[in-house]
Amino acid sequence: MNTQLSANDIDIDRCLLGKKLYGDDFTPEEIDAWFRDEQEGYYNLGPKNRSSHRYLHHALDWMHGFSALPRKSFRHVLGFGSACGDEFLPIASGVSRITILEPSDGFVVKDIGGTSVEYVKPAPNGRMPFADGSFDLITCLAVLHHIPNVSVVIGEIFRCLEPGGFALIREPVSSMGDWRQPRKGLTSRERGIPLSLLRKMISQAGFQVLREGPCVFPLTSRLNYFLKPPVFNSKFWTYADGVVSRLPLWPERYHRARWFHKFAPSCAFFVLQKSS
Repeated sequence: MNTQLSANDIDIDRCLLGKKLYGDDFTPEEIDAWFRDEQEGYYNLGPKNRSSHRYLHHALDWMHGFSALPRKSFRHVLGFGSACGDEFLPIASGVSRITILEPSDGFVVKDIGGTSVEYVKPAPNGRMPFADGSFDLITCLAVLHHIPNVSVVIGEIFRCLEPGGFALIREPVSSMGDWRQPRKGLTSRERGIPLSLLRKMISQAGFQVLREGPCVFPLTSRLNYFLKPPVFNSKFWTYADGVVSRLPLWPERYHRARWFHKFAPSCAFFVLQKSS
């Protein structure tokens, strides 16, 4: 029996161990194919009627992200892959302009909390069609794991921020299962980002980390079956989730193939700043 592993097998093993991010070194042709698969992937999973849509993470975003920002008005904010831009509702009254970089044609709103919105289409290669220093705040909430070349995009977020500007990044830090197989409730390409690699990409881009918070403990998420409002729209349950997620008990395992591996926070939330 031939027991030799191919180069591709070895590469996948390194990805599952969290030593390499699958997709971050793809060719332009592979990136284009990924982009086509994901362009409407998230939209197709959700309700097509805007009136049926409900944002599920207001308390989570506030506790781990917006609460760490200075109490000031923002000149121009960018929502990277922000769909309908619901994440901006808590701060919209203090924002002059909102731009959303969004591939799907299904998510279009005219304003958020009274602030007008401009939609721009992203390029498959991750390069953003904005000048250096265009924004004083960029949010990227659970979007990077849908993208192959994550390191390029994080670098672009840094470039497009003005000196002193802020970025909020929230991402799953587990594999989300074996992304080579169909998974219920997930798009065909999405996979989490190993925490150690995410930290490295953020550092290499040049960001200062103001806050890093583990969050979204699996048992907390399951409370959504029983609670109204959704658990991460509840200040109490979001706070409780943060307390449990910060306990020094959980290993940083990327591919959580066994049931007991799943007892660990599934996401990390970063508040970042570009030095003045």
